[in-house]
Amino acid sequence: MSFSPKAVCLLSGGLDSATCLALARRDGFACYALTFDYGQRHRFELEAARRVAAALGAERHVLTRIGLDAFGGSALTADIAVPKARSLAEMSEGIPVTYVPARNTIFLSFALAWAEVLESADIFIGVNALDYSGYPDCRPEYIEAYERMANLATKAGVEGRTQLKIHTPLLRLTKAQIVGLGQQLKVPFGLTHSCYDPGPDGRPCGACDACLLRRKGFEEAGIEDR
Repeated sequence: MSFSPKAVCLLSGGLDSATCLALARRDGFACYALTFDYGQRHRFELEAARRVAAALGAERHVLTRIGLDAFGGSALTADIAVPKARSLAEMSEGIPVTYVPARNTIFLSFALAWAEVLESADIFIGVNALDYSGYPDCRPEYIEAYERMANLATKAGVEGRTQLKIHTPLLRLTKAQIVGLGQQLKVPFGLTHSCYDPGPDGRPCGACDACLLRRKGFEEAGIEDR
């Protein structure tokens, strides 16, 4: 009798995480989607994540609250202006104020806990090291180090029952390549949300880094963003 291995898939509701979830499903995993309400100003992504998880057939979708806004330190969690209308050259310099301190480390820790409960050896995360603005927790060396730590930190790892793998299938893809891959996988682009600073009705600002990179990706892929 065959069965599908379980995977925990981090799902923000954005284009990349939706494509990553679709990839995991294509590769035969039973996907358990995990979304965080961490006090982000772009809370519209939470509803987007719910819609995407349902549309892509997640086995279960968990939304958990962690109050990173209690610490602030980021334009996404504090009263700090989100940069707008930056050039690609400006985006590629330094670490922007939209970086949320230790966010992926915290997210992966929650994913690791759920994976151990599920007896899963697989976590999917849609980090990208090419078309993102220098976030330190999106680099391949960070993911490799976290994976090593994770296998030392769990009962399943110490007992040798599970060798955890953190999958980063989008790590070295351009945004245009991610868009093209998403189209092949029939990702419902219209359900996703990318903007860092949406209006009260959820309409994208069109000028933050996330909006500009998304637009660039769709234009270069020659695909309409619905």
